[in-house]
Amino acid sequence: MATYKLLLLPGDGIGPEVMAEVEKVAAFLQASGAAQFEIERGLVGGSAYDAHGQAISESDMGLAQAADAVIFGAVGGPKWDGVPYDVRPEAGLLRLRKDLKLFANLRPAICYPALADASSLKREIVEGLDIMIVRELTGGVYFGEPKQIIDLGNGQKRGIDTQVYDTFEIERIGRVAFELARKRRNKVTSSEKRNVMKSGVLWNEVITALHKREYADVELEHQLADALGMQLVRWPKQFDVIVTDNLFGDMLSDVAAMLTGSLGMLPSASLGEVDKVTGKRKALYEPVHGSAPDIAGKGIANPIAMIGSFAMAMRYSFGQGAIADAIEKAVADVLAAGLRTADIKAGATKVVSTAGMGDAVVAALKASA
Repeated sequence: MATYKLLLLPGDGIGPEVMAEVEKVAAFLQASGAAQFEIERGLVGGSAYDAHGQAISESDMGLAQAADAVIFGAVGGPKWDGVPYDVRPEAGLLRLRKDLKLFANLRPAICYPALADASSLKREIVEGLDIMIVRELTGGVYFGEPKQIIDLGNGQKRGIDTQVYDTFEIERIGRVAFELARKRRNKVTSSEKRNVMKSGVLWNEVITALHKREYADVELEHQLADALGMQLVRWPKQFDVIVTDNLFGDMLSDVAAMLTGSLGMLPSASLGEVDKVTGKRKALYEPVHGSAPDIAGKGIANPIAMIGSFAMAMRYSFGQGAIADAIEKAVADVLAAGLRTADIKAGATKVVSTAGMGDAVVAALKASA
């Protein structure tokens, strides 16, 4: 049996609390003989700044480069609001994405039947929802140059961020979306703002040409990003795979998060290119929610998104689809039994703690093993 090298980076706020529940799942899989793990642990974000004066140390970056997958909690909080911009907690995550060349961010939005009433939308709008947002992660306005604040004098300043995309960046994220769609419901919605942005014009042209050249069997539609945001809350089940750039993907995936009832429900995967020699790819898995410093240490955080991110690692990094399915089924079984954390307590038969939810998922795994 292969041994999978994991780097756990719990981070800040509720990150360590939800990561502890992933460790329970990994321990059960190892004890049951389903999988073997070699686990390293490191610091990222504010905790790394406190220890090393930077958002991630060189030694922990080395561990990330050597790992088969990085499991990431969350970073940030008001404690570090005053630190220099280059070493702010979020810089650790951005460096991981950039240095590991994690260009494809997969954010599923699935509404479990048991949680349809926890959504802010009507049950008939969200029940059975299953969409995948594919966000380009290493380009666009977050990384484009120039990026600066210029002093214009007379008390005036100018902030500059640059939206930049090259053809190859759009093609490679487009391929990820089309390949995923072929394994799902065979539909891709590409989103940009071609009506006001030149990068959007290029995005539209490249995706259209790629579709015609390599993926004509997949249904393709184009929607402007603002219109797509409206459609996500009007009738989200019209979508299958949505592919978009870094900025719009960041916003649209958070909109999709609320369709499911809570940010605490949504996992994500950030993937690099497949190595042609080893067949492996760099990858980082993280919940969509942030560090939630207001509830940190209270034992009430929802660990399902963190556990779901670990399931995505089993699926996309290790090819263990059956194990991923088992973890996801265990979560569904627990929710169907009426167990809830505080953020999704509507319809609960019992409200449980962070640790209680993790224990219940492991118990459900054991019951179905």
